[in-house]
This record gives sequence, structure tokens and C-alpha cells, in this order.
Amino acid sequence: MAIGGNPVFNGKTFRSAARGTSPAAYGTTTFAGQSALNQQQLEHMYNRPAAGPAETGRMTYDDVIVKTILSIAVVLVGAAIPVFLVPGLAPVLMVVGLIGGLVLGLVNSFKREPVPALILAYSALEGMFLGGITMFLEASFPGIAIQALLGTLTVFGVTLALFKSGKVRATPKAMKFFMIAMLSYLAFSLINLGLMAFGLNDNPWGLRSEEFLGTGIPFGVIIGIFAIGLAAFSLIIDFTQIDEAVKHGAPQRYSWTAAFGLTVTLIWLYVEFLRLIAILRGDE
Repeated sequence: MAIGGNPVFNGKTFRSAARGTSPAAYGTTTFAGQSALNQQQLEHMYNRPAAGPAETGRMTYDDVIVKTILSIAVVLVGAAIPVFLVPGLAPVLMVVGLIGGLVLGLVNSFKREPVPALILAYSALEGMFLGGITMFLEASFPGIAIQALLGTLTVFGVTLALFKSGKVRATPKAMKFFMIAMLSYLAFSLINLGLMAFGLNDNPWGLRSEEFLGTGIPFGVIIGIFAIGLAAFSLIIDFTQIDEAVKHGAPQRYSWTAAFGLTVTLIWLYVEFLRLIAILRGDE
């Protein structure tokens, strides 16, 4: 299994389940206090059709799809709160969503077992953050929300198609480059945030607003394309880990973990598109 991508899938419990080494046994029945089965009962059991994944409590692709759609729907509901219900509180709700989403994101990532209520609460809080920041940027750059959404859906569709075709896989060598790139991007983001926080760079996007090597192109455009590429490969890793979990018969409850992981990556991808488009349209 590809390890090192989305931290949501890197918990020891999920890795064990996805590799088929979970201590839980599937498709077995204990007949406590029951005498040996007679010949007629054995023939009846033998002639019955084989139980499907849903009947044996195993994770399926349908489980992941349904729960991911539910999680994204809650994100949209959360986003509607600052945009349509209480627009006057959008800045406050954006901060609450940012901090609350970060806390619950860490809690859900490190819990041994998925808790649906906490995962949906994370989605709602992240939705409030996304709704607030989208509302703010939409006021300056009309249409940016649709552009970012279309970009996110396009990248998701393309990466899923590439994964299904078998043309792109999270190989160990690719994972090494991915981890180096992720650490580099994280270091740059922290440095940029620090410079902005301490007033050492007063540009709207910090170092991202600087010109790249005299080309007239903002550095943020280069970084933004790079980050979207990282998010796209992270989706490939997510698909790989979900695929292996289903094939190895992971418990059905881990479909919530899979849905949470996909939601985290899609939110990251949407935010990167928002920022990239805002930088590109910065002169408007």
C-alpha cells in the first residue's frame, strides 16, 4: 500500500484493515450451544448464494461513494451559513470554521476508529470556512467560486479516470518524490505565513505576490500550479488506499475514514484553486 500521502489513511488501524490483517474475522458464524448440523442443513447452506461484501460487513466502493457525497453535502450546507443565512457574521464564522476544522481534522486523523458524527462536524466547520473565504474573494473577483469549483471537479475527474485506466499509480519511487515535495511546500507555506504575520512582507499573498525571476509572473502562480499537482497526486494515493482496503475486505465502518480522507483532499484542492485564481486575477 502507498503510505505517506493523506495522513487520514496512515493510521495504524486503517492500514491493518486495508492490508487484510485486521483481527476481525469475516463471513464466520458461531453456533453457541447448538448441536452439529445435520446433512440437510449442510446441503441448504452449501446451495445458498455466496454472501456479498455488504452482507459480511465489509467495505465497498458504494459505501465510500455514498458517505463521501454525504460529507461533501454537509460541507455545502456549512458553506451556505455565512453566504446566505448570516452574511454579516461571515468573518467570524470563517475563523471559527478554520480553527474548528483544523482541530477536528487532527482529532479524526488520529482516532483509532472513525466517528461519523465527528467527521460530519468537521465537514460543517470546513464548510463555514470555505463559505466565508469564498464570499470574501467573490466580492473582489466575481465568478471565482464557480471557476474554483470547476477546476476542482475537473482535476478530480481526470485523476479518477487516470487511476481507473491504470496509467497512474502511487509507486514507492513516486511516493518518495511526493513526500519531498510536500515537505518543501509545507516549509514554504510556514515561512510565508511567518513573514506575513510579523509584517516582514506586506503583499496580499506574501511571497506568492513576488515576481518570479523577472518574468512578470507572480511566484504564487508557480507555487499554485505545483500545489494543485500535489493535491492531484494525493487523490491518486487516496484512490489507491481505498482500492486496497476494499479488495482486502476492510470493515465497513472504514468507509467513513475513506470519505473523510477524500473530503480533506478535495477541500485542499478547492482552496488551492481559489488562491491561484485570485493571484491570476489580482490586477482586476
